[in-house]
Amino acid sequence: MNIVVFGANGPTGRLVVEQADAAGHTVTAVTRHPESFPARGPRVRVVAADVHDSGAVESAVAGQDAVVSALGVPYSRDPVTVYSGGMTHITRAMTRHGVRRLVGVTSTVLFGTPAPGENFLFRKVLEPGIARFMGRTVYDDMRRMEEIVRASGLDWTVLRPGGLFDADAVSDYRTGTSRLPGRYTARVDLARELVRQAVGERGQVRAFVDVRTTQGTPTLLDLIRKEAFGGKDHAAAGR
Repeated sequence: MNIVVFGANGPTGRLVVEQADAAGHTVTAVTRHPESFPARGPRVRVVAADVHDSGAVESAVAGQDAVVSALGVPYSRDPVTVYSGGMTHITRAMTRHGVRRLVGVTSTVLFGTPAPGENFLFRKVLEPGIARFMGRTVYDDMRRMEEIVRASGLDWTVLRPGGLFDADAVSDYRTGTSRLPGRYTARVDLARELVRQAVGERGQVRAFVDVRTTQGTPTLLDLIRKEAFGGKDHAAAGR
């Protein structure tokens, strides 16, 4: 398959490109900074483009079989438009070029339900504090993005992972169409599920899917430190 990956230079995006290439797919990696993109494979093409540039997005989407959006930005008090603005251009380009399959990423927080099995402190204090204050502008734009995807008429799936962390290998992770127990998702697991969804190994079309890692997860203190001081492509508690 021909797969284009937006947000390809983020930690998750790089893993998507590597895994899709290793599986034998032809990958177009879209990044604003191609000179810093590390992944190079026999089927990887790196394209310089910004998701806010509709013409560049359209050129990247043309001729593809599936689109993966791994866009991610750090928390900010300023308004965020990367998710919704980028997805507007992506869905329009897909419609124009007849590309049907779209897979994107938001957050488990958007299920709007308490984390199953979690203690009072996490459910009522920590996660709401991150969602309503630290990450409010990011989550607001993710919600706008989901509405754009839902209204697109495309064959879409949106993954809603938990707090992202780095791991060495894909685990026996869980997926579900409602919020799953646990706080964390390894980026390598999220990348694997993005590729599996893009190539049609899953039948979860027009669905929001939780992805949850159950092995080798970090501590709650690790997550708090990361959310307070972390950078690009982070995820909030429970995301």
